[in-house]
Order: sequence, then structure tokens, then C-alpha cells
Amino acid sequence: MKGTRTAARTTTATDEKYDGFTDEERSAMKERAQELKSAARRGSRAGAAKADPESEVLAKIAEMPEADRVLAERVHAIVKAGAPELAPKLWYGMPAYAKNGKVVCFFQSAQKFKSRYATLGFSDQAHLDDGAMWPTAFALTEMTPAAEARIDALVRQAVS
Repeated sequence: MKGTRTAARTTTATDEKYDGFTDEERSAMKERAQELKSAARRGSRAGAAKADPESEVLAKIAEMPEADRVLAERVHAIVKAGAPELAPKLWYGMPAYAKNGKVVCFFQSAQKFKSRYATLGFSDQAHLDDGAMWPTAFALTEMTPAAEARIDALVRQAVS
């Protein structure tokens, strides 16, 4: 009679508790899914009045807490002035700016992800390359003349 073998229990990374996405991340994903559904509906309605993506962005900015709203309004104005070829749109529920339908840069409010600072981020579509390593996201706590000038330069470089 052969003895019964039992596999030795090993501990792996899968044994650790995985909490998954945060509530904020789940909310952002739901907003992105809704944005995609809305865009698909707009595209399928031939002749129907289309929603203005810039109005949607401005409405989302208006909903932000005052500190984030002030920053987002200035970022919006700087992007519109420095890179008028970028089209405002919502992206994961946050203001973003796209060229040929692809997001180049975006604003992320501090409140949305319970962070101590807002974020100005750039996608891989942005032309910010500088050697082998360069930043793609910037913390933003207040809008100073120096910050405005840096944002303007970054946005202009991103679309160059």
C-alpha cells in the first residue's frame, strides 16, 4: 500500500490580503466608463446636437473645492492660451487636453484622491523627453507666476 502524499503548504504573495482598488480609483474608473459611453452615444447620433466637451470640463472644474478649482481654472486658461490645438475633454472624471483624440496632459485635483497636492500630468503623447529620464507629473499646491510660466513652457513643449 502506497502512502498518501500531501502537498506542503507554501506561502505566496497570493496568500496576502489584497485590498484591490481604492474607492477613489473605482470612482475614477466608473467616471471613465461613463465618459466612453457618452462619447459613443454622441458619435452614434447623426445630426443630433453634440455636447460640448469644453463645457463638460468647465462644469467639472466648477464642482471642485475652491483650492482645486482655482488651480484647475488657471491650468485650463494656460493650456488654452499656450496650446490652442489641444481639445479639452474629461478623462477619468478630470480635465484633460487631447491632440487628435489622444490625451497629452491632464489635471488631477487633490481632493479627488485625498492627496495633499493637485497634479499636472503628461501622457506619453507629450514631447517632454529629456535624455533617458524626465518627469511626467508635477505636484501643484498654489499658482504663482513662476508656476504659471513653468506650466506654459511644459505645455508648449508637450505639443511641439
